[in-house]
Amino acid sequence: MKHLPKHLRPRWRYLAVEIETWPDASLNRGSFQRELWYAAQNLFGDVGSADADLTVLGFDSGECVAETIVRARRGHVDEARAALACIDDIGGDPVGVRVRGVSGTVRACSERYLHGRAGFSEQRDVVFENESRTATVRDSLLDVSGPDGFTGATQLDLE
Repeated sequence: MKHLPKHLRPRWRYLAVEIETWPDASLNRGSFQRELWYAAQNLFGDVGSADADLTVLGFDSGECVAETIVRARRGHVDEARAALACIDDIGGDPVGVRVRGVSGTVRACSERYLHGRAGFSEQRDVVFENESRTATVRDSLLDVSGPDGFTGATQLDLE
């Protein structure tokens, strides 16, 4: 079977996506792809979600942050952004999803918008609410573990 000529091939756009969650959450490509499909289907129906053809290409997961590239058909970037905005949990763990940028090629998307933040975190003992607790530190953000789960904090909250 021959390949389609270039002018008949589908054209794609690639969205660089950052996913942020608590340190004890487990994120993987399959569960994120499933949530993305469900969000698109609930938002646009079967036909609309099939037209957008949203696919997760890669998945780099760290302790609190994951980075991925989502492929969407050209002309359906707004639908892809809307579906990503509807994702609020993955596998029962609350998440925050942010689109860093959109590009026409995977290489440009990766070089411009994905910086390898996934995996850059450290554990530190901090004093929070007059008690010694363990915190996961990323840049200037801290996720402090407590009896009721995690609390998001900054360096200013500890002083």
